[in-house]
Amino acid sequence: MDYLQKSIDLELWLNAELIQRQNLLKRQFIAVLEDVGNSFSSSDFQEISPKSRGVKISKGNDLLGFPYQVLDLIRDFDFQKGANIRLLNWIGKGFYLTVFLGKNRRNPVEGFKDHGFLFGLSDNQWDYPDLILNKNQTTDIEEISHSKSGFYHWIKEFKVNPEPSTLAMGLKLEIKNILGILEIS
Repeated sequence: MDYLQKSIDLELWLNAELIQRQNLLKRQFIAVLEDVGNSFSSSDFQEISPKSRGVKISKGNDLLGFPYQVLDLIRDFDFQKGANIRLLNWIGKGFYLTVFLGKNRRNPVEGFKDHGFLFGLSDNQWDYPDLILNKNQTTDIEEISHSKSGFYHWIKEFKVNPEPSTLAMGLKLEIKNILGILEIS
């Protein structure tokens, strides 16, 4: 799109109420992600991966034109033995939990399937448009076992509760479930 050929939307630009609502929404989700991240100790993650680098919140303004926020837990992205739990708040698209595992780790298929996760089939672990919008995911055991992506990637849409403390509590429970699945494997 040639942005110089389209008129600037001055009505939107001057809509202070809308901008303030969006900024409040972002701050609320960041507060929830901080609460969730601070609920776990580094030892919780080092049991899963000795190379854990803890917790990190990232944010951006343009994932296909939509703002996003990410909470990464564990943060070991090694394609051989790494592990990461990611909470992705893709504003306008949804809230997702993802689990990345290096290809030399055990892939606890049944544990993730039993908790409502789908196996991501994208060759790029960061290709959320492909994984989410194109629904490039499966629960088919045959497809999962023949995946040649070089890593394991699980994804689950999470229903957001409008009450921040209830949302945070639900996310903490999901992370505890994921940690349990990973500890067993």
